[in-house]
Amino acid sequence: MSGAVALFTDGLDWHAARLERAIMRRGVECRRVPLNACGFAVGRTETGLLLPGFGDGLPSGAFVRVVGQGSFEQVTLRLGVLHALDRLGVPVYNTARAIERCVDKSTTSFLLAHAGLPTPPSVAVQSAEMARATIEASPDSVLKPLFGAQGRGLRRLSRPDEVPEPEAVAGVYYLQPFVPPRRTGEWRDCRVFVVGGIAVAAMIRHGRSWITNVHQGARCEPLMPHGSVADLAVRAAAAVGADYAGVDLIADPDGGDRWLVLEVNSMPAWQGLQSVSKIDIADTLAADFLRQIEGGAAGGPR
Repeated sequence: MSGAVALFTDGLDWHAARLERAIMRRGVECRRVPLNACGFAVGRTETGLLLPGFGDGLPSGAFVRVVGQGSFEQVTLRLGVLHALDRLGVPVYNTARAIERCVDKSTTSFLLAHAGLPTPPSVAVQSAEMARATIEASPDSVLKPLFGAQGRGLRRLSRPDEVPEPEAVAGVYYLQPFVPPRRTGEWRDCRVFVVGGIAVAAMIRHGRSWITNVHQGARCEPLMPHGSVADLAVRAAAAVGADYAGVDLIADPDGGDRWLVLEVNSMPAWQGLQSVSKIDIADTLAADFLRQIEGGAAGGPR
């Protein structure tokens, strides 16, 4: 293996630039590699892989910042490359398995519930008829893209006739009951950043509407990553096998200081969180990533 690590990203964005600097400050060479330029070369290279910048060699570790947009076939190929690196003994942070579990919100919901963690009920079906029946039973529901992120594509549905046609949702309806705020009009939730099994940073997001993502204009307020929010976030990251994760929590309207896990993000952005956090999040990520390389393998259940 090469002494250099691969940083899988589709460009030197704000996050990748900080990760690269944090890794190189520790004396480790970091090579940016777009996953859309990678592939397989069985019988053509010694590793059977095409990894720009590594030739017949392998990185000593791989940090997955971005898989990138693409067709189902393209994303499957990129995840296949990550699976292959893991098979070849390269620590991958996060693993393809963890990414697959988090990208598919229905699988995340299943794993959270299976681990005994509080999370809203969810339904994932493949027909408009079944989705309409779900809305009939739960009239105020949220329809989420199965593979969506940053609050894009969310819809609140109150009547069965509001269910869109299958082609508008890629043939899958992922539905959760709407979780109302504890106070009318007070749209807020919590993002906790977990690294190596530790909650290292957290914030409250105050939304302009019920969609509270920073990319949708939410205001960030610092929150100490302690107590129940930290414990729940760490357990949620462990449930999906993530080395690092952004865990979204929302207050349970029926339960005192109880929280519900909404989502676990395996490739989370943290620019908004960094603006209200005292720790250097990129530096914390780099330290745990390199520690796991030194230990021989990325952590977490596969």
